[in-house]
Amino acid sequence: MSTRMRRAVWRPLATAALTLLVAASLTPAAAHGAPRESRPVYSYADAVREAVWVDTGLDGDHDGRPDRVAVDIVRPREPAAQGRKVPVIMDASPYYSCCGRGNESQLKTYDTAGNVVQMPLFYDNYFVPRGYAFVGVDLAGTNRSDGCVDVGGRSDVQSAKAVVDWLNGRAKAYTTRTGTTTAKAGWTNGRTGMIGKSWDGTIANGVAATGVRGLKTIVPISAISSWYDYYFAQGAPLYDSGPDWLSDYVDSPDARAKCAAVQRRLVDEAPRTGDWTSLWAERDYVKNASKVKASVFLVHGMQDLNVRTKHLGQWWDALAKNGVQRKIWLSQTGHVDPFDFRRAAWVDTLHRWFDHELLGYDNGVDREPMADVERHPDQWVTSAVWPPRGTQATTLRPSTGAQPGVGTLGLRQGKGSAAFTDDPSLGETDWAARIDTPTPDKAGFVTGPLTRDLRVAGSSQVTVTATPTTATAYLTAVLVDLGPDTVRDYGGSGEGVTTLTDRTCWGASTAGDSACFKATEADTADVTATVVSRGWADLGTYANPGKGVPLTPGKPYTLTLDLAATDHVVPKGHRLALIVAGTDKDLIDPPADTPTLTLDLSHTSARVPLVPYFAGR
Repeated sequence: MSTRMRRAVWRPLATAALTLLVAASLTPAAAHGAPRESRPVYSYADAVREAVWVDTGLDGDHDGRPDRVAVDIVRPREPAAQGRKVPVIMDASPYYSCCGRGNESQLKTYDTAGNVVQMPLFYDNYFVPRGYAFVGVDLAGTNRSDGCVDVGGRSDVQSAKAVVDWLNGRAKAYTTRTGTTTAKAGWTNGRTGMIGKSWDGTIANGVAATGVRGLKTIVPISAISSWYDYYFAQGAPLYDSGPDWLSDYVDSPDARAKCAAVQRRLVDEAPRTGDWTSLWAERDYVKNASKVKASVFLVHGMQDLNVRTKHLGQWWDALAKNGVQRKIWLSQTGHVDPFDFRRAAWVDTLHRWFDHELLGYDNGVDREPMADVERHPDQWVTSAVWPPRGTQATTLRPSTGAQPGVGTLGLRQGKGSAAFTDDPSLGETDWAARIDTPTPDKAGFVTGPLTRDLRVAGSSQVTVTATPTTATAYLTAVLVDLGPDTVRDYGGSGEGVTTLTDRTCWGASTAGDSACFKATEADTADVTATVVSRGWADLGTYANPGKGVPLTPGKPYTLTLDLAATDHVVPKGHRLALIVAGTDKDLIDPPADTPTLTLDLSHTSARVPLVPYFAGR
């Protein structure tokens, strides 16, 4: 059996004989049959709390000593005393001291001996009593770690990979930051699962892409798959700053004093032109998806405008191409943890996922539908695979309509032209609100009312042939569901959730670390249009997506924009719209000029993944 085929099926641990063998060595008590669920039989109050510093093998701060990263550990005391080893759940983060984790921005706190008292989030409270160790890693250059933050580069990834190596007996750790007394991880079997939201989940992606042995699963939540795509969309700038700002935001005081050279590289090799450089190549995990041996449980908000869903789409597709075992949750939220939009189901599913992947329990999670998708606030559907079977990329074509400035969208070859002038004061919601009115800031194209529901699932592309009037021009393409709906208010302060005052509890507590967290509920909004998917590009990258060039006014250029992955149903009676415009207010920065662009509609089209029927013109 090939390596690819081995990854495409669930591991042999699911067989009865091996499950019994694993259960005998890992479960709290002898089982009369194959166990299906880990139980909270260990004392959280008596758990071992300790810290070690793992040698990364790097000297990022150039102080003449190998960097050591701080690793805070909470693990059940009883298994080690009984000669049993436990698996590890790990969250490697730059946020443990500067900014906090979770909806309540929790920080690590310590006792006078330097051992962790409060570990942010519920993972230790819930899983340690169930026979797991929880490990919180301070990325290099943050909190109590040596080294420098390099924003997704070698130092960041090696910070966490070295810990996986140590857990598996391949790296050194010490009992203090500068001492010589070594620490062994004899209490673990090395089977490690990484989890985390945003930057934390990004590091899980990066470590998995190294193919490190012992990493059995990752659970990246709203995570980046390529750092270039966090800062740029095909050359169009998504933010007015680069990775140097983010590094400075999380650096420890010690790192700020020592890491000027790293900070300078983050400026010099991440030019605001949007050109691809070796810095971005180092931070592209998608290209190494073939190395991933861990299973992946991916979670993302389809309206996440921080880590936009292009990240999940390209990572998911690359993992699928390489036969990696996968599961996915897609919510209507923005940049929100599933603990705060579907708490009970999330804890239960995550519990069963780790039990299966790290303890080898045959609990059926591998036989459940691959995808959970939030169709309406708190209303979820499933798909056996994702994108669903039968999904096909269908070409939709814009054309001129009966009313000037309001075009049509259908299956027939487009004709005519449409023009718009970039207006940085307007964005996608403004364009959608005036889709049936000619305005100078957009080109809009709509189907007739749909005769059946239309499901879009996956990533779309829009190809345009555009003639600019200036040497610089940015493009936005959006797909829009035109019709009334109630959705999560992803543009609100909670990005689709409201935080309440009452608390729910998930696991055991101590005086210094409560397992009780503020409850949340859906924050909804009534809308007349819903943006389904978005994409942006610098027209100057028409010939090379890695390097933009000045445009010749009056010359037509053809460019394909990648739109973010989604799963959305446009209901019967609604219309589907394609809008092409310039600067998308608050989502990309404007170009140097104010161009007018004319689209050749006979050479403009959208490739949209439809399941399985399109009812339009």
